[in-house]
Amino acid sequence: MNRNERWVIAAILFVIAVLASIDIYNDYFEGVALWHISIEAVVGFVAMAGVFYLVRGRFKLQHSLAREQQFSKDLQTEAQKWRKVSKKYVKGLSIEIENQLDRWDLTEAEKEVSFLLLKGFSNKVIAEVRGTSVPTVRAQTNAIYSKSGLSGRSELSAFFLEDLLLPQKQETS
Repeated sequence: MNRNERWVIAAILFVIAVLASIDIYNDYFEGVALWHISIEAVVGFVAMAGVFYLVRGRFKLQHSLAREQQFSKDLQTEAQKWRKVSKKYVKGLSIEIENQLDRWDLTEAEKEVSFLLLKGFSNKVIAEVRGTSVPTVRAQTNAIYSKSGLSGRSELSAFFLEDLLLPQKQETS
């Protein structure tokens, strides 16, 4: 339910509650049966409860959205700080990866595929990014593994990234 629908339904329920209240007031002074007035009172009360529920839900959603927007903004700020701090290290790592790919005597296309593999892209996505076919990418990945002496994507990633991750502390009982 979008915001406008919520307000329209709340307004309709409010009008129902007001009309029920006016009817109760008139019926009371006209001597209408108590059971009739009681039913109208229940209708008015339910309508007002609906208004309360919809309006309360609207403000809860608005508050939740504001929190999520702030959280997103904080994450973006943190990501910008991370990029700024890590830029020189990432650039240095990229240069060293490029140097290693040169030592393996990879072609420019194979180097590009290597970087895309390290980013975690599938052969299909690499083919789309590079404007080639999946069989071409498969042939290039096989050439990369052959020239590097590695057996596949996992070993390629581990070759460059394994030492970047600190070992996990083992909990002792």
